[in-house]
Amino acid sequence: MILFAATKTILRSLLVLAICFTAIPASGTAEESLGTKIKKIFEPTPTPTPTRKHRKRSAKKTTPSPSPTASPKQKKISPTPSPSPAPKAKSKRKKASPTPTPSPSATVTPAETPSASPTETPRPSATPSQTVHPTPERKGAPNVSLSPDEIAGYDTYPPKVHQIIEAGLELTKQNLGYSYGSAEPTDGGMDCSGFIYYVLRQNGFFDVPRDSSQQYVWVRKAGNFNAVLSRHEDSFEFDALKPGDLLFWRGTYSIDRDPPVTHTMIYLGREKRTKKRVMVGASDGRTYDGKQRFGVSVFDFKLPPPPTSADAKLSPVFVGYGRIPGLIED
Repeated sequence: MILFAATKTILRSLLVLAICFTAIPASGTAEESLGTKIKKIFEPTPTPTPTRKHRKRSAKKTTPSPSPTASPKQKKISPTPSPSPAPKAKSKRKKASPTPTPSPSATVTPAETPSASPTETPRPSATPSQTVHPTPERKGAPNVSLSPDEIAGYDTYPPKVHQIIEAGLELTKQNLGYSYGSAEPTDGGMDCSGFIYYVLRQNGFFDVPRDSSQQYVWVRKAGNFNAVLSRHEDSFEFDALKPGDLLFWRGTYSIDRDPPVTHTMIYLGREKRTKKRVMVGASDGRTYDGKQRFGVSVFDFKLPPPPTSADAKLSPVFVGYGRIPGLIED
């Protein structure tokens, strides 16, 4: 109530002041001005004012309409310098906008260069096909082949031994290299046990094992094996050696096997020209006539010297020889 009375007194004083300061013009106009003033007094928070503020805000919203036009320009610039992730170089991007035009041309040129490289790839792919027959690239002297007439006493050999030896000598004429794990001449090379496996199977010995260690076991089980401890070729331990026998070594390369036999060949007999013992098979460095041969060839049958290293597993040692199981000697 006190506030209401105070407001009435304030209103009255305002009316008196309004009457004093108004000009002499017509009463109708003075009354209108007083009415408007009274309305303003009784409506302390006029509605039009907030609308004006909203209009100003809407006007501010309308003003940034040109800004979106600038923003897409930045978006157009952003994809071109995408490789540069630094966000600070916006001004540099605007300057670099003319530069991206040559950059796509540069990207096209490297795209063409790799297209030329695949055309060159088939050329090296053709070279491995040639390396299947590695004799032109092998070190050492060429492979050696003998005819049966060059072997002393060949006419006295059993017919089955003739077949085995002639099959082995035929492979020496094919210029085959040494290929570890291969037992087929069509691969361009063979390993030592693969040579034995192929020749014996071609002559009806279908139970021959594939690797040299098991071929050694195969001969030992048949009871046809002769162990050799001597390192001299004229030892009595070679008195039972016959053409067509299988020869066995250990320590020719490092491998964990039981028995540790790593190399095998077929004994041919003595060569007429040199009177030396010779053998046939596949090797990666044995000698014939004092020269190293690589691949399927005829080799000199020599006993290796004593091992020079402390590790005897890495030094070749001749183990012995044995007759092929099931070989008919008639």
